[in-house]
Amino acid sequence: MTAYVKSTGTSANYRAGTWELGALRGASVVLGGLQVVGSRVAPIAAPVGGTNVDLEARAAINQVLDAMRAHGLIES
Repeated sequence: MTAYVKSTGTSANYRAGTWELGALRGASVVLGGLQVVGSRVAPIAAPVGGTNVDLEARAAINQVLDAMRAHGLIES
């Protein structure tokens, strides 16, 4: 069952004997006919090794990977 919660402007879904507030479930998000979010992909390893080590680039790459993990786009 789904109900609209007027005070918060969100939906509430009754699942497995309890109410789930504000959660959106689905297989993908499609905007303008293009999928923009789908299932999580496999973990992406942080950069290591190499002949030329660019510490600033590695720091930026690690921040991007951390953000993607925090948003659930990739596995940890």
